[in-house]
Amino acid sequence: MTPRPTVRIVLADDERMVRTALRAILSAEPDLEVVGEAATGAEAVSVVRERRPDVVLMDVRMPEIDGIRATEQILATLTDPPRIVVVTTFENDSYVYDALRAGAAGFLLKRAEADALVQAVRLVSHTDTLLFPSAVRSLAAEHARACPAPAPWVARLTGRESDVLRLMAQGLTNAEIARRMEVGPATVKSHVAAVLAKTGTRDRTQAVIAAYEAGFMNAR
Repeated sequence: MTPRPTVRIVLADDERMVRTALRAILSAEPDLEVVGEAATGAEAVSVVRERRPDVVLMDVRMPEIDGIRATEQILATLTDPPRIVVVTTFENDSYVYDALRAGAAGFLLKRAEADALVQAVRLVSHTDTLLFPSAVRSLAAEHARACPAPAPWVARLTGRESDVLRLMAQGLTNAEIARRMEVGPATVKSHVAAVLAKTGTRDRTQAVIAAYEAGFMNAR
């Protein structure tokens, strides 16, 4: 069996004990490597620029600048930015929603089991699936505006692209969407790229957030 490529990780949390626990869990896996730590949002930005990890586990509430601003700065200043996963205490926290809107690929609860943590890191680094799709949908539905402003991109989606966006929100991978729609994976990949371009989003998570904010997920 071909070994997994090593995933390089930066841990950003103002609590040393949290970073130590995360490092212990992740470093026990042969394909995961913690390459840096940060205790503040500003330090996280600096460490990520220096270490160039594949994944960042980012606390949302940190000194100097919070995880939301740190996420924005990282994504805005690196040409090939890492996948950022927000680590939080409460899944319905408005900070988490703001971080997802800022570009985070997903979120994890600090009380998550070790296996869930490891799986989440691997998922965001190696696959095209949405991390914990039901939780993202719930968070988006709760925090999206009750009366969303019309979004011009909704009218620009083709019927197929609309179907793909709804399946993306369910957490299906490109391969799963291809089977559901009875088309080839290359066709799905093209539709996903069109959805991201038309919604002006970076990845699946931001596309789902945009869909809820535009009222798209409630449309028939």
